Amino acid sequence: MTSSEQLADDRPAVCKPDALTPVALADARRNQPRRGLLGLAFVLPVTALLAAGAGGPATTLEALGPPVTFALPIVAMIAFWWEDWPGSLLRGGWSGLSDTALVVAGGAALTLLARAVTGTASVPLAAGIFTLMLQLTLVGEGWPLRGRGSRWPGVAALAVCWIAGLALYLALVRTGLVPAEDYGAWFAVLGAWQMVWYVALRGWPFARIRRRAVRLATAHGAVLACAWTTYAVAPPDRLPPVAGAAIASALVVAMLFEAWPAIRLTPLPGRSLVLVLVALLTVALSAALPLVARWAGVPERLVTGWTTHTTLNALSLAVILHVAVWRRWPASAP
Repeated sequence: MTSSEQLADDRPAVCKPDALTPVALADARRNQPRRGLLGLAFVLPVTALLAAGAGGPATTLEALGPPVTFALPIVAMIAFWWEDWPGSLLRGGWSGLSDTALVVAGGAALTLLARAVTGTASVPLAAGIFTLMLQLTLVGEGWPLRGRGSRWPGVAALAVCWIAGLALYLALVRTGLVPAEDYGAWFAVLGAWQMVWYVALRGWPFARIRRRAVRLATAHGAVLACAWTTYAVAPPDRLPPVAGAAIASALVVAMLFEAWPAIRLTPLPGRSLVLVLVALLTVALSAALPLVARWAGVPERLVTGWTTHTTLNALSLAVILHVAVWRRWPASAP
């Protein structure tokens, strides 16, 4: 095995190049969609709690929006760098509870840190940090940090993305060069393309490039080009809710349901079906959630923000928690 292939094998399981292993594929075919449907018993209540559990949708958006968004990079560190540690030291539901407690405490602490440094716990700031974390983790394969230890590379990745995200925010938003809404919208679009290439398509076709330098340069360039093109041609006011819906849809289809029923097909039609399913769910969420918001009495000025929060933060976080942190417990329990 070449060094580049070894590095690829060390990547997070959610984006192993460029398909599930034979064992994992057989397991997914055998247990889906039952496993995904059981997971909804965890995902949907958590989503509802994060979207409307703090006194209604509008109040929840203002109260939980910042800390949940600031908690997302910590979830990424635990799920994709630490591989469920420290919860992996415990059994069953105690594993998920310990990691979730760490996520909650970390999200609150980082929210306070952001407020102390910038004077505001800005959701666009938090979204930028999380998206940079995914760019480093998924698109960049964790290079050059991954493989240089068991725990500190994840902490280093979080610190690097925090510093970079804070510097970008201060240089672009606090100086008035870029409106906060546009800043957050661009990172939401980037996150959507990260999910398409590295969760829905599991790194294809970039994972087939053998030389690491060429592979990473190509991957970063393609993802960024897709984000810039989308941002340039799409209506600005529609970008955050649609991008948030796309991110959540990719996680539901490819992570919660492990790309079922596409995994029963050969690779080319299977990948095509995954993209179709993600697109259909994106359209459904984008259309339905604003109606739910208005039905629930959310002020019109907050409808777009609540819709984005529900998909990008609540639903996405619930899926990652269930699959990558709780390890599908209790559905996966013996």
